[in-house]
Amino acid sequence: MELRHLRYFIAVAEELHFGRAAQVLGISQPPLSQQIQALEQEVGARLFERTNRRVELSEAGRLFLEEARLVLAQVDKAADVARRAQLGELGELKIGFTSSAPFNSNIPQAIFAFRQSFPAVHLNLREMSSTQVADALVDQSIQVGLMRPLPLPDSLSVVELMREPLVAVLSSKHPLVVGSEEGLYLSALAPESFVFFPRSYGSGLYTQLLSLAREAGFSPHFAQEAGEAMTIIGLVAAGLGVSVLPASYRQMRIEGVVYRPLLDPLAISAVWLVQRKDQSSPMAKAFVELLTRKAESIG
Repeated sequence: MELRHLRYFIAVAEELHFGRAAQVLGISQPPLSQQIQALEQEVGARLFERTNRRVELSEAGRLFLEEARLVLAQVDKAADVARRAQLGELGELKIGFTSSAPFNSNIPQAIFAFRQSFPAVHLNLREMSSTQVADALVDQSIQVGLMRPLPLPDSLSVVELMREPLVAVLSSKHPLVVGSEEGLYLSALAPESFVFFPRSYGSGLYTQLLSLAREAGFSPHFAQEAGEAMTIIGLVAAGLGVSVLPASYRQMRIEGVVYRPLLDPLAISAVWLVQRKDQSSPMAKAFVELLTRKAESIG
């Protein structure tokens, strides 16, 4: 039994006339009659009651008509699903992101725009360190990554979504707070104990802080480590040290903490949108295109 047999049957069932059904189908009447007979043999039941004057559905034909319509509707749905998946409008998109990326308003707004444009795509969002994002892209456990700058393998491609300044995070009781409203240089923090992500966490910010500190002539002393920015800010508020974070973290209003701009020219951190160079997912391609375009328009 082929799908065309079902289409032929439905046409005859709706017209109740072989001649008119043949015209609707764009074929001649004799082959249509032969195909209906073959279908009845395949099914093992008479689907039509035929006389010289009229054609009527048999009881078996009436029940078969309901099922045939369901089958064709399901086939059409399957074809539509395949078409929409090919266009990137259906399925699951796995995205890894470093925890600091969503704090910049450009990125949440762009993700919201993607959800509006592709409501049937499920976004599987996974929070990771920047190193973990890169590793997950290489082993293909995610399709798109949002991360801070790090050295990347040649198999990955990068689009810079945005840049933002770095800020010093100080306890509100710290002596440097007074008179530094316009900002301070990182060298002013040289004697301080730092609260920061551990080296093993794989944060791109760790590498950048070491580089900036070298430029400023010192090596930072890390007194406390924490894997979450919220914890880092809380430890600074408790007076356990100072820190350096992207300016978007200033949105986290925690009592006892003051943020000061860093005046060093290179105290700027980027957010990268990263994917594999051999990316084949239409969903991922659509996400990268929309997120890039949205971020540019907002920025």
